[in-house]
Amino acid sequence: MAKKSLQIQQIDSKILAYSSLQKVAVPPIGWIKAIRTALGMSMLQLGNRLSITKQSVQDMEKREQDGSITLKALKETAKAMDMQLVYGFIPNDGTLEALIDRKAKELAKQIVLRTSNTMKLEDQENSKQRIEKAIEERAVTIKNEMPKSLWD
Repeated sequence: MAKKSLQIQQIDSKILAYSSLQKVAVPPIGWIKAIRTALGMSMLQLGNRLSITKQSVQDMEKREQDGSITLKALKETAKAMDMQLVYGFIPNDGTLEALIDRKAKELAKQIVLRTSNTMKLEDQENSKQRIEKAIEERAVTIKNEMPKSLWD
């Protein structure tokens, strides 16, 4: 578990560097065309740098706009424009730790409420506080064990 925790901390520190980038909007015309035109580079010039035709550059810019371009093509294009491609994932929860916490609590709640419902049917219902405490305890256990079912 210590190894897994260390991995999470290391990746979280890398993700932190990207977190401010999630507010950056992709230009409506796509990065390739936006940067190419800002540099004053024609499609023919970019095509020559990539050893492709002007039409292929146009097709590539269209693929970027519709989301079907490959990372390889983006990387090669960035290199041809004396740039580098940077990409990453940013958890909606802010960090991997927060994502795991949320998922563990969701799973714990499912498990505890399923058990609680069975007990209710047997007229052995627990108090709301006891149920909340059981969810918290179960979430800690799930987080420590990190079962594969956390991602089902």
